[in-house]
Amino acid sequence: MTDLFDPLNLRGVTMRNRIGLPPLCQYMAEDGVANDWHLAHLGARAVGGAGMVMVEATGVEARGRITPGCMGLWNDDQIEPLAHIARFIEAQGAVSAIQLAHAGRKASATAPWHGDCTIAPEDGGWQAIGPSPEAFDPPGGALWHTPREMTVDDIDTVRQAFTDAARRADEAGFRLLELHAAHGYLLHSFLSPLTNQRGDAYGGDFAGRSRFVLETVQALRRVWPDSKPLAVRLSTIDLAPGGWTLDDSVALSRLLKDNGVDLIDCSTGAAVPGERYPTGPSWQVPYASRIRRDADIPTAAVGHIVDPHQAAAIIHNGDADMVLLGTEMMRDPYWPFHAAQTLGRLDRLEMPPAYDYVIRPGHDA
Repeated sequence: MTDLFDPLNLRGVTMRNRIGLPPLCQYMAEDGVANDWHLAHLGARAVGGAGMVMVEATGVEARGRITPGCMGLWNDDQIEPLAHIARFIEAQGAVSAIQLAHAGRKASATAPWHGDCTIAPEDGGWQAIGPSPEAFDPPGGALWHTPREMTVDDIDTVRQAFTDAARRADEAGFRLLELHAAHGYLLHSFLSPLTNQRGDAYGGDFAGRSRFVLETVQALRRVWPDSKPLAVRLSTIDLAPGGWTLDDSVALSRLLKDNGVDLIDCSTGAAVPGERYPTGPSWQVPYASRIRRDADIPTAAVGHIVDPHQAAAIIHNGDADMVLLGTEMMRDPYWPFHAAQTLGRLDRLEMPPAYDYVIRPGHDA
C-alpha cells in the first residue's frame, strides 16, 4: 500500500512525496518575466515540503497569455528569472515543474480581480485565436473577443512555439514539463466538440479533434529530454451536454502514454460558460482514478483536497499517484509539514535545517 510520503519515480526524476503544488496563475509578471513575487510564492511551497512545485500557466506566445500579467517563455530573456526560481525550488528538495500554455480564445483578459473579461484593443488588448470563431460568451452577453479561426499555418506556428518554450524550460533547469490541455484554453478548445467546429483534419471526430494535442506532445518529446517526465493536464470531462467525455479522456490518455506522456493531471470543465460544477471533498478524484485504471498511466488528482487523511486515502486506495493542492496550499504553504504532523509521518519529511531544529517536537523555544 502506497503512502502519501512515499517517493514517486517518473523516468529519471524522483519526487520526495506525492504532494504537489499545481500551476496557480498569479497575474503578477511583467512582459511575461518572472519576478520576486513568483520566487516567494513558489519558494515558500518548496520550503513547506511539497514533492513538486509547478510554475503557473506559462505562455508560449505573447498572444497566448490569459492576461498581460501572465508568465511567459517565448523569448530567451525570460529564461534566467525562471531558472533562478527553479534552482531555489530544487535546493529545497522539491522537483521544479512548469506548465506550458496557450490561452486561445480566452486570451486578452483582465486579471480576475479586475472583472475577468476582454481587454479592448484601445486598452492594450490583442486578437485571440481558436479552432473556431466563437467567443467565450455567456448566453445573452458579450464579454469576450471573437477569436480568429486558426489556419493550418497558425497551428504549425503555435506547435513550434510550444517546442521552443520547452527547450527554454529545459535550459532553465525544470525537471518536469506539463502541457496545458484543459480549462477551455487553446488545446482543450480543439478537443471539445463544444468549441471545435472545424471541418478540416483538426476537427470533426475524436481523431481530428485530438490531432493538435497529439502532434504537440510528439513535438515536445523530440526536444524534452528522455530522462525528464512529461505531463498533460486534461479537463477530463466537459461539464455541459454534448461535450468531451471521460471515455474520450481515457482513449486520449492511452494515446498520450504511447507518445511519451508520463502523468495525466486530471481536472475538469471550463470549456464554455455556464457549466455547473459539482461540489464536495475529492469531487474530481474519480476521474483520476478511472484514467489511472483504464489507461494504465499515472495520474494526479485535484478537487477540494484539504485534509491530510483525505489526501492519504486517495494515495492508499490507488485512486491517483499524486495529489495537487491548489487553494489549500495557497492558505497554508506548509501543508505537507502539517500533514506529516497529523499523520505521524514527520520522520518521512525533511525541512530546511533553519526551520527543522525549531519546529520538530521536543524543541524548547
